[in-house]
Amino acid sequence: MTIALPTIMNGKKGLIMGVANDRSIAWGIARTLHAAGASLFFTYQNDVYGSRVAPLVKELTGTDNIVPCAVERESDVASAIKTAHDKLGGLDFVVHSLAFSDKAELDGRFVNTSRDNFLKSMEISCYSFILTARLAAPLMTNGGSILTLSYEGASRVMKNYNVMGVCKAALESSVRYLADDLGAANIRVNALSAGPMKTLAGSAVASGRATFNWQGDNNPLRRNMNLDDIGGSALYLLSDLSRSVTGEVHFVDGGYNIVGMMAM
Repeated sequence: MTIALPTIMNGKKGLIMGVANDRSIAWGIARTLHAAGASLFFTYQNDVYGSRVAPLVKELTGTDNIVPCAVERESDVASAIKTAHDKLGGLDFVVHSLAFSDKAELDGRFVNTSRDNFLKSMEISCYSFILTARLAAPLMTNGGSILTLSYEGASRVMKNYNVMGVCKAALESSVRYLADDLGAANIRVNALSAGPMKTLAGSAVASGRATFNWQGDNNPLRRNMNLDDIGGSALYLLSDLSRSVTGEVHFVDGGYNIVGMMAM
């Protein structure tokens, strides 16, 4: 179903971090924000992703508003945020859609997580969000909104999610602390927790397809989510419609997070 969007983001300028391809949740959010009138700037992880994402950005926005950004390097993050601010003429919102784990360590037992993968996963999946907020906040001179993406594995055990669940739990806690830190500057910080999606990240989870089908059959709405569902909720959290909402984890999962038993 296509929903006509009001241009409630006219004049708003924002940075989208973490688009991998046209099936990425971040891309669904970007499409919705663009349709609502926002001006956008993008980052990509490396040349492989850049070759996929740059044409999408050009087609959507008619611009070359995209730069590489390896979030393990603070200089890359600082440069990307400043470039976005300068190119757009301001910064009102940031979407952080970044996560990492060695795929091999998402299979098997969490207790076997290696130190190296734990630290790298936490750095990219959680610390990069804290760093992004710290560097973006001074440029949000009229207040703003910062949004990251979580998943139910932050609060409940999801098989083959392992270290990513722990990283998402840390991410959700970081949302609350950052919301408190930045609220006085009228900067809101929230997380959006999407149900299982057929994305590149989702394909890394061994049980991803089964989880997708199970939750679609057993959530109250009896269907899976799509990119437009996620984009609409992100639009709310990034727009002035949610001007008094901060520190929240907003579920877009058809209500699966409230269910205690499978559908009978």
